[in-house]
Amino acid sequence: MEPGAISDGIEVGQEAAGAPDAQFCLAQYFRELAHRFEFGFDPAKGNTVSEAEMTPPAGWFFLARLEGKPAGCGALLRIDAATGEIKRMWTAPFARGRGVAQRIIAAIEATARAEGMTLLRLDTNKALTEAHALYRKLGFEETERYSANPYAHHWFRKRL
Repeated sequence: MEPGAISDGIEVGQEAAGAPDAQFCLAQYFRELAHRFEFGFDPAKGNTVSEAEMTPPAGWFFLARLEGKPAGCGALLRIDAATGEIKRMWTAPFARGRGVAQRIIAAIEATARAEGMTLLRLDTNKALTEAHALYRKLGFEETERYSANPYAHHWFRKRL
């Protein structure tokens, strides 16, 4: 993991999407979506993202650790020179309410700015109400549908 922001035992940094802790977080993310979504979740149907798409310069994968344990993840995909998309946002249940997701998004935004992006977008499911609240709190605004993701009900964007 590259050096990242460390505070209150939380460390966020870029990591290879294929690394063991990254794969652990992604597996937990998919498991949680399958449990929470009304009709389950099949990763093959929901805007699949390959490891290559989460590898610079196409994209970046971010891993959060809380006191050394994998605690969350998120990815930034480069859509074009000015636009990035946030994918695979997840926080482990033991780490919720500690600011982990905010720090992952802050790291994503910093990378997007450094890469010259001026717009971030994301989509999310209606069941993830706490995510909707977080995105609004962080300055994201609902926007028109931009993807064919069958699991998405809300689309957000934020100008950087």
